[in-house]
Amino acid sequence: MSVQQVDLANVKPYGDTLDDGMVQLSFSLPVPYGEEAREAARRLVLKMGMEEPNVVNAMDLGIGYTYFIVYAKCQHSINYNAIKVPKVEVERMSKEEVEEFIEHQVRRDVVILGACTGSDAHTVGIDAIMNMKGFHGHYGLERYKGVQAYNLGSQVENEELIAKAIELKADALLVSQVVTQKDVHIKNLTHLIELLEAENLRDRLVVVCGGPRLSHELAKELGYDAGFGSGSYAEDVAAFVVHEMVERKLV
Repeated sequence: MSVQQVDLANVKPYGDTLDDGMVQLSFSLPVPYGEEAREAARRLVLKMGMEEPNVVNAMDLGIGYTYFIVYAKCQHSINYNAIKVPKVEVERMSKEEVEEFIEHQVRRDVVILGACTGSDAHTVGIDAIMNMKGFHGHYGLERYKGVQAYNLGSQVENEELIAKAIELKADALLVSQVVTQKDVHIKNLTHLIELLEAENLRDRLVVVCGGPRLSHELAKELGYDAGFGSGSYAEDVAAFVVHEMVERKLV
């Protein structure tokens, strides 16, 4: 069976066949469940510019709210070839390669502090990077030879993180932010950089942030050296940190 050639200059969604434009949308409306609600969802999707909307599921959420799943066709396409996304540019390394790099290039232990700062109480992300058992078969930084990893946990105030960094003579700070309502993560991340600059510490540290709503581009805008989103592992963060240390002569 031959594979149909994809035109990367005109990429469209597909469901059953290439370029059919089929998409699935899910949303809720503050209207009571019923036929009128289904029609409201259908008309809304038409207003989005979609064609042939089909409400395949409607669920009563109670107290006058309804949840919908709608299939529809999108007529727009995107030029995939023109997309340039800023991302962390560093050689991908394994745990063993990071350890060897530290031994021969850094030639001392690397001190890394990690924390969920501010009001954020979600530690899944920072635990996956820092804790010895790691995540998905990727060991955390606590298991790395040549790395002194300190996981400070959740709801750590920026001032407390900086004080600990001074006490432990940290080389790098890893800040995890999961809670993003009302852009609280932006304010908290910005505040940390401002405090580091006020203490004349910013240039002496590698500062990295991560979370499901964070990109490398946003991290750089906020004053961080790098940003890691979902799908990043300890070796990705470690490789960036040690290369950055050597490049900036922080060893």
